[in-house]
Parts: sequence; structure tokens; C-alpha cells
Amino acid sequence: MNILDRKTINKHQRDYANTNANARTLAGRRPEWLKVKLPTGKNYTEVKNLVKKNKLNTVCEEAKCPNIAECWNRRTATFMILGDTCTRSCGFCNIKVGLPTHLDLDEPRRVAEAVAQLQLNHAVITSVNRDELRDGGARIFSETVRLIRESTPGCTIEILIPDFKGYEPAFETIMKNPPDILNHNLETVAPLYHVVRPQAKYERSLDLIEWFHNHGLKTKSGIMVGIGENQDQVIDLMHDLVEHNCEILTIGQYLQPTVNHLPVDRFVSPEEFAFYKQEGLKMGFAVVESGPLVRSSYHADKQARLVSVGN
Repeated sequence: MNILDRKTINKHQRDYANTNANARTLAGRRPEWLKVKLPTGKNYTEVKNLVKKNKLNTVCEEAKCPNIAECWNRRTATFMILGDTCTRSCGFCNIKVGLPTHLDLDEPRRVAEAVAQLQLNHAVITSVNRDELRDGGARIFSETVRLIRESTPGCTIEILIPDFKGYEPAFETIMKNPPDILNHNLETVAPLYHVVRPQAKYERSLDLIEWFHNHGLKTKSGIMVGIGENQDQVIDLMHDLVEHNCEILTIGQYLQPTVNHLPVDRFVSPEEFAFYKQEGLKMGFAVVESGPLVRSSYHADKQARLVSVGN
């Protein structure tokens, strides 16, 4: 993507924020159900030190996940491969944006080593977008899965992948060392893609999920609410995912990471999250994890057991 494109995208995002009067009134006013404890504890410290020692990135830190204390104290973490710089400028994401200059071919080994040291039962691997690479980094995903299988045979593996711009050879590379669960987040409803995921395509993401389902993988996706969508649009999205054979769905509250990101439109009530879970299960999802603090990899190990992965 060239500089002009990025400037245009940023203008769309600023215009969206400036016209969202309701969001401006919510700044700094989180309800009680969104308050979390500061990260502390022995396991939290051990995981943090291990990540630092192995020179790894985690989406837990990069995305300022509110569940970092709970997850790291359970000795679970979502590893972020392919570096810490993303080629896309999504309006919600706190990960650094730019043009990466390095591809770390040793990264899969270090991730597998960390999974083994943590003695994980379920590992989640995600990444930044690497659109400058022909395969989007698919071979690094594949190698990471292969090495985790070797080092920790009993560990189930979930990968949360970018869309690889719909490049099917990248999908085939993933299938050379397939994970147990293939996760790809839609993030938001179709009408908001131009500001929330400007370089992505809604239908392309749906087609990706169906492709991996048709190749034998358990499939998963996630969205955030409170970023400008309405309830009918969420229900429509859920129907689209079911029609494209998505089995696991996560729904959580969007939280603005910095003042430079899209604002929070509303704080969704726990009752509305419960409604989405109930409706999703009626539609045919095997698992719906829906709540204010839910994130894509939150309770991922439990979800894997619920869809009989590893049995």
C-alpha cells in the first residue's frame, strides 16, 4: 500500500471518529463490568520473563488485552509471529504499522521452545499482516506448527491467520502442517469495513473460513462490538458465518487502545452479549464465547475441548 492510500484511510477513520458524537461522551467512562485487575502474580511474571528471554512477541501485550493477567497466570499466551510491524492500518488495532524489513526464520523454533517450556495443552499462534510477502508469511505459520508438534506432541494448536489477500497457495502451505483449529477474525460487520478494516474484504474473509472447513479443519472467527454496528448487523454477520461453516465464534467489547484509534460507540451490556450467545447457538455454532472481556483467544483451550479437538 502506498503513502497516499494510507493518508486516505486515516482521513476516513478521523472523519468517522469526528462524526461519532456519542463516542466522544464515553471517553474514560467504563462501566463496572469492564474493570480488570492489574497484572500481577508468580505465573504472570514467569510467562513475561520467558517471552522476553525468547525474544518473542505476544498479542496479549501488543493489543493491550484486558485478560492478560488471567491468561498469563493460567500459563497461557497467544504468540504473535512474523514480527511486530503490520502492513495494514486497521482502525482498532494497537500494533505498530509500517513496512517490515526483516523476516525472522528462527522465530518458529523459539515459539516451539516456549510452548514446550510452558507445557501448554493448547497453543495459539497469530501474526501481523505481511502483505509485502507473496505468501503473507504462511510458511512461517506452517513451520511453527510443525515444530510445536515435534516438541510438544500432546499440545493442540490454534492459528489465527490474516487473509493472505485470498492467495490460495498460501492456504495450501498452511495445510502442509495443519493446525487443529483455524481462526480468522471478521472483526466487524460488513458496512464498517471501510473504516475498521480498510485493506480487508468481508466476503474474502468468509470464503477463507469456508475453504479451510472444506479441507477438514475446525473453524473459528471473532468480532468486537461497540464500534458503530447495530444489533441487526451483528445477527446478519452471525448468519453469514454459519452459512460459511464457522463453528466457533467469539464476541467481545471494543476498547479504544489510544486516542488515535477509532472511538468506542457504546458499551454493550452483559445482557446483550448473553443474547448473542443464545442466538448463535440456535443458529448452529458449536461454541459461542460472548462477553464484555472476551477476546479471540480467551478460553481457547476450553473451546478446543468443546469441539472435540485432540480427542
